[in-house]
Amino acid sequence: MADPNDRFTWDEDDTYWRTNYRNRPYAASAGLDYDFYRPGYRYGYDAAHRYQNRKWDEIESELSRDWNSYEHRGTSAWEQIKGAVRDAWDRVTGRHPVGARR
Repeated sequence: MADPNDRFTWDEDDTYWRTNYRNRPYAASAGLDYDFYRPGYRYGYDAAHRYQNRKWDEIESELSRDWNSYEHRGTSAWEQIKGAVRDAWDRVTGRHPVGARR
């Protein structure tokens, strides 16, 4: 679970994703650069801290709805970005081995 005392910052996660995003299926097939996915990673990072102790399935519809009003979303639609949001969520919450903290 996300812990408010977590010593990992957004800047550290940003560096992680900048280095690793190309290996993710949604990015590898789309051929888009990191700046396209960065807002999704930040949104997922923030959401994992905001919705501590909740499961992805409980909040995904809310995140989807709110994506359109997220001020940093750029030009992406939810369907294009949700993989990045989920990856960031999983990395922060420690629920997915691909994004596990090292």
